[in-house]
Amino acid sequence: MNSIVFLIMRRMRLPLMVLLTVYALAMVGMTLMPGVDDQGNLWYMDFFHAFYFVSYMGTTIGFGEIPYAFSGAQRMWATFSLYLTVVAWIYAIGALLALLQDEALKRTLVERQFSRTVSNIHEPFYLICGYGDTGQALVSSLEERFLRAVVIEKSQDRINSLIMENYPVYVPKLCADASQPLHLIEGGLRNKYCSAIVAITNDNNINLNIAITTKLLNPQLPVICRVDSNEVAANMATFEADFIINPFTIFARLLHIILHSPSLFLLREWLIGKRNIPMNDKLLSPPQHGLWILCGYGRFGQEVCKQLEREVNIRIVIVEANLSETGYPREEYVIGRGMETEVLKEANIDQAVGIVAGTNDDMHNLAIVMAARQLNPNLYVIIRQNDAANQVIFDAAQAEIVMQASQIIADHIRILLMSPLLADFIRESKLRGNHWANYVISRMIGVIPEHDSPTVWETVITQQQAPALYQALYNDQSANINTLLRDPKNRDENLSCIALMLIRGDERILLPDETECLMKGDTLLWCGQRRASINMEWTLQDSFVFAYVSRGIIMPRSIVWQWLHKGLTRQN
Repeated sequence: MNSIVFLIMRRMRLPLMVLLTVYALAMVGMTLMPGVDDQGNLWYMDFFHAFYFVSYMGTTIGFGEIPYAFSGAQRMWATFSLYLTVVAWIYAIGALLALLQDEALKRTLVERQFSRTVSNIHEPFYLICGYGDTGQALVSSLEERFLRAVVIEKSQDRINSLIMENYPVYVPKLCADASQPLHLIEGGLRNKYCSAIVAITNDNNINLNIAITTKLLNPQLPVICRVDSNEVAANMATFEADFIINPFTIFARLLHIILHSPSLFLLREWLIGKRNIPMNDKLLSPPQHGLWILCGYGRFGQEVCKQLEREVNIRIVIVEANLSETGYPREEYVIGRGMETEVLKEANIDQAVGIVAGTNDDMHNLAIVMAARQLNPNLYVIIRQNDAANQVIFDAAQAEIVMQASQIIADHIRILLMSPLLADFIRESKLRGNHWANYVISRMIGVIPEHDSPTVWETVITQQQAPALYQALYNDQSANINTLLRDPKNRDENLSCIALMLIRGDERILLPDETECLMKGDTLLWCGQRRASINMEWTLQDSFVFAYVSRGIIMPRSIVWQWLHKGLTRQN
C-alpha cells in the first residue's frame, strides 16, 4: 500500500501543484478586485467567499455572483480565472488518466490484489512457480481433487491461458519472476497454510534461486524442483531441496522397468491416472536382446544410454549430428541426424530391434521414426515429445512409448504431493516382478471399469483423520480391512476398491488380506473408484455409520430416540 501511495503522489505531484497554484492565484485575485455592495459602497470579497466562488467556478458546476453583483474588475478577473482553472483541470485530468495507464501502477495494484487474495486463503495450498506444460498438467490434477494452487509465471501469455481455464477452485495467479524473493513472499512463502513450493520453470537457475530463497526464509517448507542439469542438481542438494526431479533420469529408470517388467510399467501408469493405455502384445513384450539405435546424444540421450549400457544383451549404436558439442560416446556411433536413410543404414537399421528418437526437436523425432519404420517396420519405438501441443501428431505416430518430459514431471510431483505412499508402493512393487504386477492389475480390473482412471487415497487411523474408527479401536472393538470395504448404504455389498498397502510402524504389507485386523496409527493405501473413497470417508468420520457397517446396528441419532433405544435395550 505504501508503494502505491508513493507512486501516485510522485506522478501527481506537479499536476496537484499546478492546481493549488492556480486556485490560490484566483482566490487572492478575487480578494483584491474592488466591487460594490447593495448600498453602493466600495467592497472587497473576503477569502471565504473567494474560495467558495472559485471552487464552483473552476469545476463549472454553476455560476453566480455572490454576495453582490460583480463590478467590471471582478468580472474581468473571474473570466481570467475561469480559463486558467479549466486549463489546470484539463492538465490534471490528463495526468491522472496517464497514471491509470501506467504499467508500474497497474502492476503494483495487481501484486497488491494477488498478495491480499493469497493471505485470505485459510486452507492448505501449493505455490506453483511456472505454468508451462508441466505446470498446467499439475494444476489440472490438483483442481480435479479440489486442492488449492497459487501460480507465479513470468509469461503473460501463459497467465492468460490460465485465466481462460474453467477450474472449479479459483487459482490466484501473478505474472512475475518467481526468482525474486518479494514475489515468493506475495505468493505465500511465509503463509502457514502453504504446503509446498514447486519450482518447475524451464530455467534451472530460476528453480535454484527459488530453492535457495525458500530454504533461507522458510526452512521447514518442502521444496520440489525441476532440473535437467547435474551441476544445478548438485547445488540444489547443497541447499537441501527436498525433491529434485530430473525428467530424463526418471524416464531412464522407467526404461529399465519397461524392459524387464512391462506390466509393472502399466500398473504405474494406471495408478497415476493415465487412461486408455494400449494393452497390445508389442508394448508388453519389449526386446531385451539385440541392437538398439539411439538418435540424439544430448542430456536425454546420455541418460538413456547409461541405462541401456547396463543391459548385458543389448548393443547400442548412437546417431548424433553434433558430437563435438554433446561429447563422444564410448559406444558405436554414426554422425548424422537420424532421418537420413544412409545414416540409418550405416547404423544397421535392418538388424535393429528398437529405436529411441530422443532429440530436442519434435519434428525431427517424428521424421526419424517414419524413416526408420520404412526400413524396418518391426521396430520397438520410443519417441521423445518436447511440446505438449504436438500431442495429436504423436498419437498418430503410434509409438510404443512416448516420453513427454512435462507429463513425467507432473505425474511425479502429483504423486509426491497427493499420495506419497504411492511412490513407496511402486518402489516395493519393483521387487516383486512382472507376474506380481499382473496379479495386482487383475485385482484392479475387478473393481474399476475398463478405460476408467482409478482414484488413489490414503487412510491414517488417528483421532483427527478417522475419528469413528479410532474411537472404536480405543474402546477395544475389533475392526479389519473388510469392515472398511463395506458399503455404508448396504453393508452386504462391498465398495469398489482394494487395499494396496498397509503400513504399521516400519512394516509394509502389500495387498493385505481383508481379514487383517487394524490398529491405531495404521496407514492404508487404497485404490478404487472415486465414489468408494467418498463412502469410505463417511464410514471413518461418522460413528453411527461405522456402527452399522461393523456390527449391523442402526443407532438412533436424535436424543429422544437414543433414550428410547436405551430403555428397550435394558428391558431386553
